[in-house]
Amino acid sequence: MRITRKAVLASVASVSVLALAACTGAADEGAGDDDNAGINTDTAINIAWNQPFSSFNGESITGNATANNIITYMANSRFNDYNQDLELVMDESWGTYEKVSDDPLTITYTYADTAKWSDGVSAGPADLLLEWAAQSGKFNNVEPEYDDEGNVTNQEALDAGVYFDAASPSVALIEETPEIDGDSITLVYSKPFADWETAIDNNLPAHIVAQRALGIEDAQEATDALVAAIQDGNVEDLSKIAAVWSDDWNFASLPDDPQLLVTSGPYTITEFVEEQYLTLTANPDYEGDKTAVFEKVTVRYNGDPMGQVQALQNGEVDLISPQSTADVLKALEAIDSLEVETNIEGTYEHVDLQQGNGGPFDAATYGGDAEKAKKVRQAFLKTIPREKIVSDLIVPLNPDAEVRNSFTQVPGSPMYDGIIEANGQGEAYGEVDIDGAKALLAEAGVPSVQVRMLFDPNNTRRVNQFELIKGSAAEAGFDVVAYTVQTDWGTDLSNATSFYDAALFGWQSTATAVTESDANYRTGATNNYFGYSNPEVDALFDDLQVETDPAEQERILGEVEKHLVDDAFGVTIFQHPGVTAWNPAKIGNVSKLAIAPTIFYGFWEWSAGEAATEGATE
Repeated sequence: MRITRKAVLASVASVSVLALAACTGAADEGAGDDDNAGINTDTAINIAWNQPFSSFNGESITGNATANNIITYMANSRFNDYNQDLELVMDESWGTYEKVSDDPLTITYTYADTAKWSDGVSAGPADLLLEWAAQSGKFNNVEPEYDDEGNVTNQEALDAGVYFDAASPSVALIEETPEIDGDSITLVYSKPFADWETAIDNNLPAHIVAQRALGIEDAQEATDALVAAIQDGNVEDLSKIAAVWSDDWNFASLPDDPQLLVTSGPYTITEFVEEQYLTLTANPDYEGDKTAVFEKVTVRYNGDPMGQVQALQNGEVDLISPQSTADVLKALEAIDSLEVETNIEGTYEHVDLQQGNGGPFDAATYGGDAEKAKKVRQAFLKTIPREKIVSDLIVPLNPDAEVRNSFTQVPGSPMYDGIIEANGQGEAYGEVDIDGAKALLAEAGVPSVQVRMLFDPNNTRRVNQFELIKGSAAEAGFDVVAYTVQTDWGTDLSNATSFYDAALFGWQSTATAVTESDANYRTGATNNYFGYSNPEVDALFDDLQVETDPAEQERILGEVEKHLVDDAFGVTIFQHPGVTAWNPAKIGNVSKLAIAPTIFYGFWEWSAGEAATEGATE
């Protein structure tokens, strides 16, 4: 008997660390041609996902995508994770942390005896010290420069200098080199920081980074050399360390070097066929508390939502959470013996405009005339049919759906109403205004503008949104054309910024920290791919970092968002509706989280077989 359950998951009170969401790769064509395409049986589970894995370094700018972080979530250990109520829970089998002082804010992290990498090397303070060095920006003395084709033009300078592919405003507050004492490391913040619990965590193995970068075979000697390089500011060694940290863990199929597959958690990567599937196998040497339930978890890549439904019906996969459409939901509810759950997700759709690529929205195109460039941006945003997109594409799935008018808050969250009243987005871009757009273009003296839009070409809903935007914008004189993806579109978002002028995509929340939208809008921050820079916004985020009063946080975020609207940064469109379905004969106790890692949440609490059906989470 089919069991259908519909629930709304807990809303995220405030948008936080954001990872690129729903960046679809190629559909899973031909996956069945390769030894059953990684489909496993017995103590195995098969899960469909829309975007292929591309990097094991989810803390880098290049690797910051949900498709990567769901894999590292299962493969690596951390000091804390969210529970179903979005509360941070410490994993004491990995380690503990303690705030030892408020003035200055001082945190000590201590690794447990059971914290080990899968190659047998103990994890320890050097691992967190490396993350501090990478994400603080303290040692970076050069940045990549690109030509019009996206090729690096200053490789010699990069090779000679230090460039970690990361930028964390929160970690940058830890200005002094952290101190190591045995199995502990102490981090001192330069000022109070409200969200210190989510500021930094374990990532890559320091000993392997050092071995690869410095050519030292012994793990302990390599680790010691890495620590010394960071403590002494040794540019020559740090240059090599930064290059390895930034580049070596980016791979789109199974690497030949087993060092790149070392993990610290319940699973290790054992198979990976490009754009087809990735298999995680339980780590027999894992000593922590989050023991794997299934011996193997295979993530199969399929960017077609209906293709995922078909795969679930055919028994090729056991758990899916495809992009929700009316057809997808109808098809799922027609299949017997499935659990089906609808929900509101922690991902929101939006359009951002490039302001630093020499395109139509960049002041440099108009001889440095910032006002002219802003008018062109404002004109384009006035043509985006936000209400029609929601009514045509989202309301059939969620009758209560509405246009999202906040850059930082989920509709219905405590700060939402106050912030949208302060930011003015509803008034500025609530309705399509073709005449207003034409007038702005006339004032700017550019009545005809081509806009290259980046979006996922394999995502049906994104294609539909693009067509609605294209048609509306054409009425005002904009020729909106689809950007031709060079690699995968998620990677191009950060690495091919000269080639597109507007990006249509979704950000997925990965935490509830109030400060983490900082990474999207601060000058040069991790997720700010668009050349946006406003010193007043930067200063407001400085204030937000030390503010603990919710009323003041709301005021500050309202002011930030008012700047984003006034500067014509972009527009938000809607909160994603979601649907999750699974085969209870194969997996139980599925508890999708409203934020990343979504359906992979609590994998150590999954259960196998029919007996788990009654225990599935409401």
